[in-house]
Amino acid sequence: MLTIVYSTILLAILGFAFGTFLAYSAKKFEVKEDPRVELVRQVLPGANCGACGYPGCDGFAKAVVAGKATPDMCLPGKAAGVPEKIKEILKQNAAN
Repeated sequence: MLTIVYSTILLAILGFAFGTFLAYSAKKFEVKEDPRVELVRQVLPGANCGACGYPGCDGFAKAVVAGKATPDMCLPGKAAGVPEKIKEILKQNAAN
């Protein structure tokens, strides 16, 4: 009977210790993302077609914000005015 109590206490202590370690690690190694990436991603059509040469709209949004791609590379979004919207997002956030 005493073995069960000690085992339960040990597992509770280990669970708390590992949980604290994981919470600390998650905060310490948190990846900061540019907020403009999400704004550009919202403007894109979400087709994830790869016509721009990047793996989906997420990859294209990251490349545009990093300056590795031009806003007019999104072929499905050209008719909807996506390049102009992306340029406006980049211009507004560059002023801030």
